Amino acid sequence: MRLYQQLILFMLAATVLPLAAVGFSLLSKAETELTLGIVSEQRLVAEATAESVSGELMKTVDALARSAELFDWERISPEEFRGGLKLLYGQAPAVSAVLWLDARGEPQGEPVFHVEDARDRHPSFEPASAAELARAVQVRALRLSHKGEAALGNVYVHRPSGQTAVAVAVKLADGESAPFVLAEVVLSDLEPLLARRAGKRPGTLDLVESPGGRILASSVPERRLRRLDEAIVAWLSADRALARDFRVDGLAQRVSTARVPKVPGFEVVVSVDEATALAPVRAMRHTVLLSILGAFGVLLALGALYTRRLNRRLAQVVAGAQAYGRGELHQRVHVGGDDELSELASTFNQMGGELESAQARLLRWNDDLKVRVDEATRDLKMAQAQLLEAQKLAAVGQLGAGVAHEINNPLAGILGNTQLLLLERDEKDPDFDTLRKIELSAKRCKDITQNLLRFSQQRSRPELRPVDLGGVLRDALSLTHNQLQADGIVLSTELASPPVRVKADPGHLSQVVLALVSNARTAMMKSPERRLSLRTGERDGQGFFEVEDSGKGIAPEHRARVFEPFFTTKDVWSNVGLGLSVAWRVVSEAGGTIDLRTEVGRGTCFTVWLPKA
Repeated sequence: MRLYQQLILFMLAATVLPLAAVGFSLLSKAETELTLGIVSEQRLVAEATAESVSGELMKTVDALARSAELFDWERISPEEFRGGLKLLYGQAPAVSAVLWLDARGEPQGEPVFHVEDARDRHPSFEPASAAELARAVQVRALRLSHKGEAALGNVYVHRPSGQTAVAVAVKLADGESAPFVLAEVVLSDLEPLLARRAGKRPGTLDLVESPGGRILASSVPERRLRRLDEAIVAWLSADRALARDFRVDGLAQRVSTARVPKVPGFEVVVSVDEATALAPVRAMRHTVLLSILGAFGVLLALGALYTRRLNRRLAQVVAGAQAYGRGELHQRVHVGGDDELSELASTFNQMGGELESAQARLLRWNDDLKVRVDEATRDLKMAQAQLLEAQKLAAVGQLGAGVAHEINNPLAGILGNTQLLLLERDEKDPDFDTLRKIELSAKRCKDITQNLLRFSQQRSRPELRPVDLGGVLRDALSLTHNQLQADGIVLSTELASPPVRVKADPGHLSQVVLALVSNARTAMMKSPERRLSLRTGERDGQGFFEVEDSGKGIAPEHRARVFEPFFTTKDVWSNVGLGLSVAWRVVSEAGGTIDLRTEVGRGTCFTVWLPKA
């Protein structure tokens, strides 16, 4: 049997036949029960609202009473007494002012209240109302009570807001001569409470004063401070149980009332127009008749539509499951409704989303792993290059030390004999100039061997101390400034202010500056424009200085070798190529680095980074 046929039989057996058999017999009973249900609901609303109103008021009263018991009011100083009153004022947002009364009920001092502020939750208070507040409760009746006991006074109109308010008196100590504190509690929070309790039900929900029937708060704010109808007031004044509901014939209203527990004279009144209350009953009568007549007529059409829709939704779930099976995790099953089938579709979608997220995480982890491997490989290559550089320097140092020692001995004999020959000859001697040239060449060879020895020797630990980078640059430039001017080089300096202080050996750092300036001067000898710029600064916790020239630059194939000993790119080989090697060694010993930026035909910039002092 097809699903459609099963559904038709089920609907016939479960709905149409029972409805036709018992519908008319239950119609009258349903009308009576619905009426009783509406009345019972009104009674429950009245009772629950009375409990809520009592809870709101007693919460404030209990908070004041508990706070009053915290202090020994008769032994504290006036400043502490004033602070205690402020504490009582802050216990409940509904309190607008707190006033201190003596045992006779006379005000003592100014009331405690806040100036009107949009950020303050307390109601505003007019100081002129202090006298009215002092008369709101007869505190003499409480003189025989104990500390912390509270009493409510009469209800009156709160001047600034036009809402109702009640005074609460709390005794501050035991004995007949003990003082009191009087708090004005504004009933501003009760109207939102009544509105929430009333909800979208027809009718009104009022908090009234009994006897008298004055409306203190209402779910309809326009009814505040009005009087109830006399017929309802008469019911309220009668001797009755805690909760009761009745019908007012003259008004055609159904009314339910409930006394507010723990608060004498407060009543909650729920009233609704009878025609509005019984409208669902009349509508139900017509609905039942139409349902019986129309149920069988629409049975077949509804069954066909439902099964067709069900089959279509099942097909969507099947298609989504097949897509996931093919690995198309971005596909989603779109099934409307709020039933088990839609929950099944949501489960499929959640599963697809989690699988897609897991796949994305795997791909992202793969990319992150690749990046980290690349970074680690790059760091390893840099460390390997630094190790090779250090090994080169060590090997060159050993070689240089041996060569320098071997050359120094014969070189000393050549230089000494030459100087002896110069002493024996006059400057007019034809061999004098030749001997002078021999002496100069020997001295130059001696300087070269001394540089080799200094480079190769295990130097003592550098004396690192705070150094002003700007001062080091100025001292170094003072030694070569004239030579730069003679070569036509335009010098510009940009020294940071305040000065940048780094940790380095000042003597060694001056050698680094002189080596970089010397290389820059040599690189610009054939340049049409000769500019040399020196800058200092700090970034990312490090100090730096830059030496930038407008010379010929360094070819890409030479960049990796600029710090090697004896390597040079100078057109005329005028030194042993140890300047940058020594500079690299000095900066490394100070914990710094040297960066190189160059462009062929445009110039070169060396940046020396050093740790800040």
